[in-house]
Amino acid sequence: MSIRRPDSIKPTAGGLTLDERVAPAAELARITGTVALRHYRTNLTVETKADGSPVTVADRAAETAARAWVQSRFPQDGVLGEELGEERPGAARRWIIDPIDGTKAFVRGTPLWGSLVALCEGERVLAGAAYFPAVNELVAAAPGAGCWWNGSRCHVSSVSSLADATVLTTDERFPENPERAAGFRALARVASVSRTWGDCFGYLLVATGRAEVMCDGTMSVWDAAALQPIIEEAGGVFTDWLGVPTVFGGSAVATNRLLADEARATLAQSNPSTPI
Repeated sequence: MSIRRPDSIKPTAGGLTLDERVAPAAELARITGTVALRHYRTNLTVETKADGSPVTVADRAAETAARAWVQSRFPQDGVLGEELGEERPGAARRWIIDPIDGTKAFVRGTPLWGSLVALCEGERVLAGAAYFPAVNELVAAAPGAGCWWNGSRCHVSSVSSLADATVLTTDERFPENPERAAGFRALARVASVSRTWGDCFGYLLVATGRAEVMCDGTMSVWDAAALQPIIEEAGGVFTDWLGVPTVFGGSAVATNRLLADEARATLAQSNPSTPI
């Protein structure tokens, strides 16, 4: 992936230029996803973590490869990964990695999973990338660099009415936040299409203009960090469920810009005590 940038662009946070943020994130996402793909649709043993979510050798192998890449390319940076924890917690920058987002889809042979990578400085996301090996799609972005989908610029849709919108969530039951299910049902009732094309794949669809709303009642930072710059640089709006533009809010709502206010108001209308 190459990003064209004017010569006037100067190094930014951490001394990294726009190219030096987007391209490495895209490279790392592709490496991580490629390792995971080797195990896809094989006879995997599925373990259950303490939080009830599944994990396999594919998750651990992909994250191990990602960490090795960071160590070889940016040894001064920290790493926070879903499966293997945190390294160098005092580092100025850290890479946040979800080796397989959508493991439930992965272990069932469904292609709606991806590998997520974000580069952060404190709570500021410098770059994010998501690679979907089973469908061969890669999207990457950094603030000021735009959002790039398989090497070309991409944008959210121009749909301006919920009646014409496609709205998505990972699990319409919202098992960990059942109080939020009614808000999504209200959104689904007025939308043109409602689907559970979930996990990170739904955010890819919003960023590339193939859906208008994607929301999750529960998100860890490794689920969300890569997605914020991807959605925002594609022209969309990314917040937590309370409407705060953060990847640390424990939830996520991504929309195109034209439907941002209406979609969030609809999600909140059945639970007025929870602003969004």
